[in-house]
Amino acid sequence: MKADHQPDVIIPRWKRCLDLGFILLTLPLHLVLGLLIALLIRLVSAGPVLFRQERVGHRGQKFMLLKFRTMQVGSDPKIHRGHLDQLLTSNQPMVKMDSQGDHRIIPLGVWLRSSGLDELPQLINVFKGEMSLVGPRPCMPYEIKMYQPWQMERFNCLPGLTGLWQVSGKNNTTFLEMIQMDIEYSRRLSLGLDLAIMLKTVPALLVQMWEMQRRHHHQPTGEAADKPEAPARAINKL
Repeated sequence: MKADHQPDVIIPRWKRCLDLGFILLTLPLHLVLGLLIALLIRLVSAGPVLFRQERVGHRGQKFMLLKFRTMQVGSDPKIHRGHLDQLLTSNQPMVKMDSQGDHRIIPLGVWLRSSGLDELPQLINVFKGEMSLVGPRPCMPYEIKMYQPWQMERFNCLPGLTGLWQVSGKNNTTFLEMIQMDIEYSRRLSLGLDLAIMLKTVPALLVQMWEMQRRHHHQPTGEAADKPEAPARAINKL
C-alpha cells in the first residue's frame, strides 16, 4: 500500500551522506560487535542468526528488514500481531510484550532487544537506501492497513534505526503520540535534528535497558498486572 495521495517528497542529499559516512567510520566496530553477537546466538539457540521480515518504508515501499534473531525458530507471529492490534486501537502505552516476559525469546534475547543491538544488521538496510539512521520505525504491512489517511504523512521520510519517538519516551507513549512525533519529524527534517536525535539515542537506550531490568525484577501480579501504565503527558522537544 503506497501513500499515493501525498505529494512527492525528496530525501535530502545530506541525509544519505550522513548515513554512509557514519557506516564507513564505525564499520570496524560494528563488524566485531556483529560477529560476537552472531556467535552468541549460535551458542544459545538453534537456527539462523538473522531474522528477515517484510516492512513498509518510504512512500509505502516494502522491503526486507534485517535483525539478529531473538526468538525461537517457528514462533507464532499471531501473538505479536494481537498485541500490536490492541496497542493501535487503544490509548495504552506501547509497551513491548517482552517487558512482561515472553517464552518465545531465546537466552540473551531480552538484553539484545532492550539494548537495540538486535537491530544492528539494519545498517545493511541503511546502506542499501531502504532505511536511514534517523526516521520513523518501519511498520508491518498489516499495520498500515489500520492507518487513517492523515497518518500516512509519517511515510514521507525514510524509516530509521532511531528517531524522535524512540528518544521521547517510546514505551511510555501511545500509538497516536508516536504518529504525531513521526509526522513532526518529517516536517522538521534537518541535519541538526538528526544529529540531536543521534546524540540522544544512547541515553535513551540506557533508560530502556534500566526499565526492562526493573520490569523483570518487579513483575506485577493479580489486578495490578492488568492495569496499564498512564500514557506520557509530555513529549521531549529537540
